[in-house]
Amino acid sequence: MLRQRAVEDTGQASGPESWGRVPRVAQESVPLAWVDDPLPSGVAVLPYGMGRSYGDSCLNAEGPVLLTRGLRRFVSFDADAGVLRAEAGTTLGEVTELVLGRGWLPPVLPGTQFVTLGGAVANDIHGKNHHRAGSFGRHVRALGLRRSDGGLSTLHPGDPLFAATVAGLGLTGLIVWVEIQLEHVPSGWVDVDAIRFRTLEEAEALDDASRDTHSHTVAWIDGLARGRSLGRGVHFRGNLAEGPARPPRRPKPRNVTFEAPDFLLSPFLLRTFNAFYDHLPRWRSRRSAWKFFHPLDALGSWNRLYGRRGFFQHQSVVPDMEGVRALLALTSTRGQGSFLSVLKRFGALTSPGMLSFPRPGWTLTIDVPNRGEETLAYLDEMDAVVRTYGGAIYPAKDARMSGETFRRGYPRLDEFATFIDPGFRSRFWSRVMG
Repeated sequence: MLRQRAVEDTGQASGPESWGRVPRVAQESVPLAWVDDPLPSGVAVLPYGMGRSYGDSCLNAEGPVLLTRGLRRFVSFDADAGVLRAEAGTTLGEVTELVLGRGWLPPVLPGTQFVTLGGAVANDIHGKNHHRAGSFGRHVRALGLRRSDGGLSTLHPGDPLFAATVAGLGLTGLIVWVEIQLEHVPSGWVDVDAIRFRTLEEAEALDDASRDTHSHTVAWIDGLARGRSLGRGVHFRGNLAEGPARPPRRPKPRNVTFEAPDFLLSPFLLRTFNAFYDHLPRWRSRRSAWKFFHPLDALGSWNRLYGRRGFFQHQSVVPDMEGVRALLALTSTRGQGSFLSVLKRFGALTSPGMLSFPRPGWTLTIDVPNRGEETLAYLDEMDAVVRTYGGAIYPAKDARMSGETFRRGYPRLDEFATFIDPGFRSRFWSRVMG
């Protein structure tokens, strides 16, 4: 075992709650320090890492959550082959800090470094390089899983329980360690282009032109634009820069220590921000891997900017751009947009989990301030559009979709249910499945 313990991260919620802070519930918790610590008996449990799931998939309606951040030891690292094994409470940021200076990087990185390895597996996360690398689960070589009956199994790709555990939302048991194949990188820097577009047709053309030439692509969308401006935004594409270069240091986030007042989320200010962002000139720059992959991590606890009422995130995937157009048209007329909405195209690589969210098509992410019933009604309308176009909602981001929407988006749901550990439960599962 490596005699190194991962350094304590910042960026976690102050207590067991979701990142969107909806619903806000009193949540009992049980900290774990070792992979063989006894689990509570006679009550349903659920693993909880950094709390970066936006809805209730990280909360438990029937018992305590198991705090896994105590399980953050590096077990082994083959620096020649780029194979790392670490306990499941280790974050992607801690992995990056260990391996980046040695020419490696986690193969799939989401918008935040503050995600544990267990959470990355349980939600089968995706990144800006999905068209090249697919989802996180494709790079997991093995994992250790504890079941409520005391069994400890080592799972590999091809095992049915492995396919259930990847994207299994923590319901198949407690992931205690994960072994991943890292990506070899020439440096810790990324060469980035930013190009404005006026329409969704232009956005699609830019993505078409970038997929073969750039390893990472993503777009910002003005969710409040309407009429001829509907679908305007900025396309970002990047390639890992050639070395040699000194690896960038891991930045320390500045924490937001206040609850933002409601007037900061007024439609007027949201439109003003989006208009300013849209008029940024085309630029090319070299950014550190930290800033390129995790731009929002510059502000710790940035979810406080949505105020005490919290916010919802609606992330969907639809097969083609017509579904995106319908979602944006609805968003613009309801005035429920946010500071930054994100559009990305998934590739054709098959995701390994029974409930994996990534699939061929376009994924649109919109943060929505919680304004009560009007917001819930708007989100129900968005779900209806997703169902019409044959899409799905990402469970890791959801706090209110219906069981019908969930079932229609995940055709292997009944197969997955046979692998659930009876000693594990979540508020999400209780809500959508009863």
